[in-house]
Amino acid sequence: MDIPRMGVPAELAERSLAEQHEYLRSTFSRRTMMRGGAVTLGAVAGGVFVPGAVAQAAPAAAPVSATADIDGALVAPFGRHLSYGEDPRTEMTVSWQVPVPVKNPFIRIGSSAGELSRKISAEVRALYTPAGVGTSADHTQYYVHAKLSHLKPGRTYYYGVGHQGFDPASPKFAGTIGTFTTAPSRAEAFTFTAFGDQGVSYHALANDSLILAQGPSFHLHAGDIAYADPSGSGQTTDTFDSRTWDQFLAQTESVAKTVPWMVSYGNHDMEAWYAPHGYGSQQARFEPPANGPDPENLPGVYSFVHGNTAIISLDANDVSFEIPANLGLSGGTQTKWFEAQLKKYRAHNSGVDFVVVFFHHCAYCTATAHASEGGVRQEWVPLFEKYTVDLVINGHNHVYERSDVLKGEKVTKELPIGGTVYPETEGVVYVTAGAAGKSLYAFPVTDSYEGNEKDTDPFASYVTEKGGEKKAVTVDWSRVRYTNYSFLRVDVKPASPGRTATLTVRGIAETGAEIDRFVVARKTKR
Repeated sequence: MDIPRMGVPAELAERSLAEQHEYLRSTFSRRTMMRGGAVTLGAVAGGVFVPGAVAQAAPAAAPVSATADIDGALVAPFGRHLSYGEDPRTEMTVSWQVPVPVKNPFIRIGSSAGELSRKISAEVRALYTPAGVGTSADHTQYYVHAKLSHLKPGRTYYYGVGHQGFDPASPKFAGTIGTFTTAPSRAEAFTFTAFGDQGVSYHALANDSLILAQGPSFHLHAGDIAYADPSGSGQTTDTFDSRTWDQFLAQTESVAKTVPWMVSYGNHDMEAWYAPHGYGSQQARFEPPANGPDPENLPGVYSFVHGNTAIISLDANDVSFEIPANLGLSGGTQTKWFEAQLKKYRAHNSGVDFVVVFFHHCAYCTATAHASEGGVRQEWVPLFEKYTVDLVINGHNHVYERSDVLKGEKVTKELPIGGTVYPETEGVVYVTAGAAGKSLYAFPVTDSYEGNEKDTDPFASYVTEKGGEKKAVTVDWSRVRYTNYSFLRVDVKPASPGRTATLTVRGIAETGAEIDRFVVARKTKR
């Protein structure tokens, strides 16, 4: 099992996130109350912020205060990261972190660095982790969010974040000014990038640098974001450290302060202390679009449209047979919502040509650590095929792997490097892009990638089925395999009605070398 359990004892290790949460709350709340401390997840301005079921779980203690008498001139914001709102043409959320409580946080925006607006108030969310839940002492993190709306489509804005005592409009803080660009009002060519399983490392930082150089309109992170608990062994010796998130956001700021960082949640992102579903801490740190079926309990499920391309983020923890801590969390609601989104985007005159779906656990992968997830195949693969999804992006396995064209678990078309797929008639292509920075996994056969192609089909792998059984399968669809650090770049080229629009999908190694390339083509019907 590969799931963070934050010091839950071995006898509880296989239980649900809700049960682990209850254990941690009852254990550490008693200890903290005996010390006279406070345990809460709170919005420091205007009362307690407890998403979903956290409200029932939080002990009756005073919330952590962010109004302590600290000189804001001694504190600088860090860890800036962006997220599209529900309408990427007109909405953007700017998020950041401060190391200690500050007063009156705000954002300024403008059309140039020297012409920033009046102060726009921001919300602070305090996240408290008591000593004993992991390896650190008592630790409170302060995350700040400013939701911007009524922006102009396709416009680049300058922004600065601050608080009482730190004003980004001051000339001495000019170096802290950032930029973001809203989505266009019509279909235009653009690029986006994607990967999963990043963590904090030299390789993670290197990938961030390469991604920034691609000039993407947005980035998709397919889960297992920071690895605050890299071991997840279910023992009291687990190494969970909430401060890893501080390091991660500082590391990622170089690109995420400019590029919307759109997250999906993986098994290592479920942190049981903060909420029964494990996502309470993520709801403090991130602010993705809240247009999914249940933003309180499924905060990583949402969709957005950029130009002619619809992006759908799913929560595979809800359907995972391999790691069932949150299995059945949505009671089927997520899958019903997902199909409704696909129907909407495939409707005539929707303005959408391409549908890209990303989530953590792999539908099709042969890496020996996790291979393929049977829950995903059971719940969602039939929908991918029914609605001719153009590209599926996963993480979980720390490798790069790309399939041939698949339908009904069979190869309908071999897709060599440089080839073209037509999803409307041929099937779906799956990419595992989980080599963003954490330690690498292995394949059961040799690598095969651009400039080093090896034909090893067929070979043995497995699919994890209900109950955790690993069903042996014979694989003949693994077209590209690369066991080194890498990410995905996708170039979107729209077309006029009746002509062919394309996605050019490229696997890029940490060295900058291209390891894979293929084209997804679809005739435009708008």
